[in-house]
Amino acid sequence: MINVIDTEIEGVKIIEPKLFGDARGYFFESFSQKEFEEKVCKTVFVQDNESRSVAGVVRGLHFQKPPFTQSKLVRVVRGKVLDVAVDIRRGSPTYGKHVAVLLTEENHRQFFVPRGFAHGFAVLSDEAVFQYKCDNYYAPQSEGAIAWDDPELGIDWQVEKSGIILSEKDMHHPCLKDAEPVFDINVPLY
Repeated sequence: MINVIDTEIEGVKIIEPKLFGDARGYFFESFSQKEFEEKVCKTVFVQDNESRSVAGVVRGLHFQKPPFTQSKLVRVVRGKVLDVAVDIRRGSPTYGKHVAVLLTEENHRQFFVPRGFAHGFAVLSDEAVFQYKCDNYYAPQSEGAIAWDDPELGIDWQVEKSGIILSEKDMHHPCLKDAEPVFDINVPLY
């Protein structure tokens, strides 16, 4: 059983699983295709990914360009991250707006990021193990990104700027206003 929480941006969802706990620990169903389709949307995930990152790492803000666009269902299995989805669909009433959610090994929350959104996260614990499902295969030739620190996005990553660790690629992405348009309001969310 899951509880689905709508956010301020259509299609972006927070998912809370029902935990069953006792003296031994806990159990929860981390994913059910049937329940996901009933409560969130109809999609088929085709690839699972996992990353491990240390404190201060910011990954993002990434997306896949058409025809390899991806929806993602993300979660943390160890540690704590601030996860962010930015609407990059030109013409959308929420264009350039973002939703941020705290994902931790304690709250077991998941975050659904539909197509047409840039995605990133900041590690707020000593380390974090991050898992995500994608509904399309990764295609390196279709990578896209916008600057994690774009001032117009107004994202508070909850990490001291001096302590942020970035990949070489993530240091050089354009701000949203300077990025090549990729999505418009008509892009299917899933």
